[in-house]
Amino acid sequence: MHDIRAIRENPAAFDAALTRRPGVAPVSQQILTLDEARRTKIAAAEAAQAEQNKASKEVGAAKAKGNDAEFERLRALVGEKKAEVAAMQAEAKTLDADLQELLLGIPNLPFDDTPDGADEADNVEMRKWGTPAQFDFTPVEHYEITGVKPGMDFELAAKLSGARFVVLRGAVARIHRALAQFMIDTHVDENGLTEAWTPVLVRDEMMLGTGQLPKFGEDSYRTTNGWWLIPTAEVTLTNFVNAEVVDEATLPHRHVAHSQCFRSEAGSAGRDTAGMLRQHQFEKVEMVSVTHPDHSRDELDRMTACAEGILEKLGLPYRTIALCTGDMGFGARRTNDIEVWLPGQNAYREISSVSVCGDFQARRMNARFKPTNGGKPQFVHTLNGSGLAIGRALIAVLENGQQADGAVRLPEVLHKYLGGKSVLGADGVLS
Repeated sequence: MHDIRAIRENPAAFDAALTRRPGVAPVSQQILTLDEARRTKIAAAEAAQAEQNKASKEVGAAKAKGNDAEFERLRALVGEKKAEVAAMQAEAKTLDADLQELLLGIPNLPFDDTPDGADEADNVEMRKWGTPAQFDFTPVEHYEITGVKPGMDFELAAKLSGARFVVLRGAVARIHRALAQFMIDTHVDENGLTEAWTPVLVRDEMMLGTGQLPKFGEDSYRTTNGWWLIPTAEVTLTNFVNAEVVDEATLPHRHVAHSQCFRSEAGSAGRDTAGMLRQHQFEKVEMVSVTHPDHSRDELDRMTACAEGILEKLGLPYRTIALCTGDMGFGARRTNDIEVWLPGQNAYREISSVSVCGDFQARRMNARFKPTNGGKPQFVHTLNGSGLAIGRALIAVLENGQQADGAVRLPEVLHKYLGGKSVLGADGVLS
């Protein structure tokens, strides 16, 4: 959410930054009109309250003097002012709710170094790592690899749950689990993140805090008793500081969690329907940082490097791109996407998205820190990033390691998680 004081002080700058997002219109005038009406109504209510209080004191004096006429006039005035105050406070409350609803629906302002652009075609490549392997056969997609087929069952999943689900079994399920363990161990042991395990069901306030509500509810699933299934552990990890005032000395907070994630994919009908690239239920290792405002931009680079390091250890070629203003998410000020090479598609595909949100989420959550120097509490900055999407990492490992006979050679860093086994055979068995 945005700082109303900053909008009052420089509405032109606010609109200029906001309209860098394609299709987003200037909105400061609408905000300020609502804000002024709300403040005027509050001031009028306070003036009427003062008149009511004054008349209330004078009622007793008139009664004591036996001035019945003045007593009745003042008593009537008190009742009149009380009704006025109640009406104006109700109007102010309505205006405040309208203002909050408007502010909650406005996306974050891009950083100055976020590239301008209309859509993904305008994203800017920052760097590449690794060289895509040259095969002496035509590589296929993950679900077409002979050794993978026994362990990746879409028909059974469709019987159980419908489209965009998968059942993993045997060796493929074990590789999937090994990837998650490897990622968590790396982030904890080498990157200094604190592991957490969190609920996957959350309240409305938690989804509101990270920006999924009120605008993007259709992208997630809600239970009949009002809980939301998390689309990512960003929701839970970031909300650790919801309504908290932490000590500056404790910053940064860096957490990582492996969780189930649930997305309706409402806006992606017809996209990536084959295989397990885009699922309603999937697993992800999520990184979240809560930082001092002065350090959040550097933290974005650090978190991006953490995600890149996972791919490098797996030996998977990737490229890192800066998302343009037209492709960036609602709550981000800048986002670095990492795309892994998938030889079966002959393309780079997203496997991680790392975003810095500034104080946008913190204002929604009222998450602040107490400065060491004793000044007023300030809003923290928040960041989130995939480290990595486990299903997509599985796809990349299988496709990049595929052999002509239908077997798959697995990355060395996974061997210890697989009991020393290094190959998924064409028969679907690890050896």
